[in-house]
Amino acid sequence: MSEHIPTEEEKKSKLIEYRNSIDNIDAAVINMLAERFKITQKVGHYKAKYGLPASDKAREATQIERLRKLSEEAQLDPDFSVKFLDFIIEEVIQHHKKISGADK
Repeated sequence: MSEHIPTEEEKKSKLIEYRNSIDNIDAAVINMLAERFKITQKVGHYKAKYGLPASDKAREATQIERLRKLSEEAQLDPDFSVKFLDFIIEEVIQHHKKISGADK
């Protein structure tokens, strides 16, 4: 039994299908990040209002460990996930510092 060799049109169609899926996932990721930052902004205002520190190292460590486990379960490189979360955390902390005036 021989394998079907796709035509050029089939190749193009399959590539478009894959790219459309990637575009949909990218849109979902952006929307999820936007929602996440809306909540972290609320956290920042709450921390500023009550004089809480912008950074919480214990929480960050817990989240990083949690993300590592989730990444492994999802067969995603945990180091990549940690770098991604580190970037997000740093952005959130900088925003919290701006809210509290700690960056002045």
